[in-house]
Amino acid sequence: MNKEQRFSTTHQWAEKVSDTQVRIGISHHAEAALGDVVYVELPELGKEVIAGEVLAGIESVKTASEIQSPVTGKLLACNTELEDTPEVLNEAPLTTWVFLLEADAVQLDKEWQTLLDAAAYEALLDTL
Repeated sequence: MNKEQRFSTTHQWAEKVSDTQVRIGISHHAEAALGDVVYVELPELGKEVIAGEVLAGIESVKTASEIQSPVTGKLLACNTELEDTPEVLNEAPLTTWVFLLEADAVQLDKEWQTLLDAAAYEALLDTL
């Protein structure tokens, strides 16, 4: 399976764990902008989302923000560890997933092509 992360322009990452399942998290840039994360509002399992839709909330000592889904799918799982230890998002944002989606393989392949690879995402960050 392709474990390569892709990034949205709204600073979420996506990682395929199978042809139809994708883990979603926040980028290092998002984590740094937020500061110390103190709370993650996890969505309800089974929820269906479209790419770009808000799926979770995140709060830090500095601000509150939203986590958008970079792909379309149905929510299969949430990282419930974040309920008790949200600070792990600060410690390891690129390896700490927030939720897992089940997606249609054809739709996922189309949306995957619109996400940025690591080099393109770094180039985007250089313009900010």
